[in-house]
Amino acid sequence: MAARGPDAHGFFSQGPLALGHRRLKIMDLAEASGQPMIDSELGLTMVFNGAIYNYPELREELKALGYRFFSAGDTEVLLKGYHAWGTDLLPKLNGMFAFAIWERDSQQLFIARDRLGVKPLYLSRTGERLRFASSLPALLAGGDIGKTLDPVALNHYLNFHAVVPAPRTLLAGVEKLPPASWMRIDAQGNCEQQTWWNLTFGPQRDEIAFGLEEWQERVLDGMREAVAIRQRAAVDVGVLLSGGVDSSMLVGLLREAGVDNLSTFSIGFQDAGGERGDEFQYSDLIAEHFATRHHQLRIGEHEILEQLPAAFRAMSEPMVSHDCIAFYLLSREVAKHCKVVQSGQGADELFAGYHWYPQVDAAEDAFGAYRAAFFDRDYDEYAACVQPEWLTGDMAGDFVREHFAQPGAVAAVDKALRLDSTVMLVDDPVKRVDNMTMAWGLEARTPFLDYRLAELSARIPGRFKLPDGGKHVLKEAARQVIPSAVIDRPKGYFPVPGLKHLEGATLGWVRDLLLDPSQDRGLFNPAMLDRLLSDPHGQLTPLRGSKLWQLAALNLWLNEHGL
Repeated sequence: MAARGPDAHGFFSQGPLALGHRRLKIMDLAEASGQPMIDSELGLTMVFNGAIYNYPELREELKALGYRFFSAGDTEVLLKGYHAWGTDLLPKLNGMFAFAIWERDSQQLFIARDRLGVKPLYLSRTGERLRFASSLPALLAGGDIGKTLDPVALNHYLNFHAVVPAPRTLLAGVEKLPPASWMRIDAQGNCEQQTWWNLTFGPQRDEIAFGLEEWQERVLDGMREAVAIRQRAAVDVGVLLSGGVDSSMLVGLLREAGVDNLSTFSIGFQDAGGERGDEFQYSDLIAEHFATRHHQLRIGEHEILEQLPAAFRAMSEPMVSHDCIAFYLLSREVAKHCKVVQSGQGADELFAGYHWYPQVDAAEDAFGAYRAAFFDRDYDEYAACVQPEWLTGDMAGDFVREHFAQPGAVAAVDKALRLDSTVMLVDDPVKRVDNMTMAWGLEARTPFLDYRLAELSARIPGRFKLPDGGKHVLKEAARQVIPSAVIDRPKGYFPVPGLKHLEGATLGWVRDLLLDPSQDRGLFNPAMLDRLLSDPHGQLTPLRGSKLWQLAALNLWLNEHGL
């Protein structure tokens, strides 16, 4: 885990417990904030990954209760906050976090994860031992985890766009603590687990009559607060600038807040399949408009192939999104200039930016519309894709259908938004950003995932989000901050054409990953591999991803982790 915390490390052991920590110095550069942090007076020891943005305010609250502080960062605030408030500390926190606190006198361990799962927490439990870590490979390094795949998780991976919802992972012997959950376990192995936050949809009573203007004003206020509080650090904070509305808005709000000499970073790739590999015209426009210190990175196809194995080694779970390699290489460059960046993840899932939301909203069968738009395969194709011993039934379909049926979201589009913001977002875009940035000791902060903004977005009715190609209320708020040319442009993604349009050296490499006898784990049906390889350009998922790449990516991830 050295890459995630290159600045310092520490160990602690006592009785049945041992803790290790790698540190990335952000909030307090002094050794006093080192970890594991031990408070002998309170009988508590903790390790913590993340950032608590409102720690100065909580520190003042705790001082008023009589607590004394010996460091200037957020770690000690967490430790003393837990002593003061127990589990009631969690709703007070504004930040991203996974932490563990050992209670010396009761011999209990308490672990918790933030509301939207921005920071990961992986677990391995046997009859003798609980192990936990910020990454799945860190657990594998312990050497006592079986290498059997979980067939239900494989079903999710191949159907639900590579999203494997907590608590499962692809490995049967490893789970992840769900977002907004805590767990308490004692030395005898007795365990208690609870969910401490959820997202409820629909306006409050005093908001029912709100029009676009009122919602727009609240969104802009919420964004201003979320961006400003994420500037709290003892080091410079930059912005990953794709040139889309979301990241451009972050730049505009930071400049509005008086941040000078703001560093921005963009990445572009070689064109392929007639598709442009960069969006520099828009990121350049924003960088020029706000006079940022802009860094533009261009990557050739050869470097994608060279660096893909390293990017997959940095993944705690396999991810098929092409922009993983973009984030990995961009983070490598950004880490040379700063240690913290703000990034625009979450806006599409919270404010209905994807093309399937209007389809779900208009459909009589909301689940059917969502499945048709988002799932990579129907069940029959999945059954033809894997060998018979891996068939489990339509687990991903059942999961989504049950999620849609839960109370707390009435409108069809809200059911889809809830699923995407509390499940898909956590185990795709958010995990991708954490894994790829932390591989270079770079901390990514995501203002759109400020819990106050997430709660606000859930209260805004779909009719204010869906127009104008989605994110309508957010775009209207953005008009007060950034040029309209960026808002009214066609929606873009981090394009990596070389992985979408498999051809040339990339196609040859993928073929080797799937057909080399040493790669055969008994997962895939050879007839399906032949079919995909005979038409590599025509076999795309509804989200325009390569079905062939999805299978190759799984093999590559398993290879890189010795599985």
